[in-house]
Amino acid sequence: MNEFQNKGDKASRTGFGEGVKLAATKHKQLVGLGVDITQSVGMHFFAEAFPERFLSLGIAEQNAIGVAAGLALSGKIPVFATYGVFAAHRAADQIRISLCYNNLHAIIGGAHAGISVGPDGATHQALEDIACMRVLPNMTVISPCDATQASLAVQQAVESLTGPVYIRFGREAVPDFTDEQQSFEIGKAQRLRAGKNLTIIATGHMVWEALQAAKMLEKSGIAAAVINMHTIKPLDEKACLQAARETGRIVTVEEHQITGGLGAAVAECCSSHAPVPILRLGINDSFGESGKPEELMQKHGLNSEGISAAITRWLNGELLP
Repeated sequence: MNEFQNKGDKASRTGFGEGVKLAATKHKQLVGLGVDITQSVGMHFFAEAFPERFLSLGIAEQNAIGVAAGLALSGKIPVFATYGVFAAHRAADQIRISLCYNNLHAIIGGAHAGISVGPDGATHQALEDIACMRVLPNMTVISPCDATQASLAVQQAVESLTGPVYIRFGREAVPDFTDEQQSFEIGKAQRLRAGKNLTIIATGHMVWEALQAAKMLEKSGIAAAVINMHTIKPLDEKACLQAARETGRIVTVEEHQITGGLGAAVAECCSSHAPVPILRLGINDSFGESGKPEELMQKHGLNSEGISAAITRWLNGELLP
């Protein structure tokens, strides 16, 4: 059984920025767009290395998407990053019509996702962005598990895709456990741990917490498989259905509303082809609030202890899915 080691805590926003810079060294047509929070979302790595290819547009997210569309139509590969709440919601109309309708190759970085943003509070905690982005035709939605995978994801998005891409990542430093030499394929889930009693399908920072929860469950005689669903759209349906048929139960874990996110996508897939009991763990129809990241994660049951406890209660019939 694989044991994953934390190489050191690192913010996935840093990995995203490093990935943009690496992609830019190979692709001269890559252009960066900033909206007054360049360093906060990791775009300063690119801006400092390629100042002649970086445009600072001020606090104008909707305009930035229009600029990105124009650049894409001109043969450039625009990379635009801001807080996920502003990218996915404030600029939703422009993303839908200017980018998705025209199926233009542009990378959108949705930073500060989830409640782990902490003190910034509800207005800055992106908890609905996956739902909004995955419903859009032509849009690819990626939620990497750590900084290294965020770097790999943006590089692959630049090199292997041709349409619009939304990459979701967080602010706080979290365990960075991905092997830099791993084979990362957009749309291909990663089975990180084997198990026969149930499968935990997690995304983003929740993958590490799911791995730790699986270790806790093992002490109680519960063998939980763990899958890293780093791509929400296109969903790896084969991985979902295989998990359903092999273990008979699925638990999804996400730092997002349980409505419309990863859990909804997995449930949609399984209900049509391999119906099994599914427990969706995430934010249950509420906004976040200001607080320390670890306190908020504990309150919403999204740390390893909370995930393990919820699964145990579910298996004991004490918690309805």
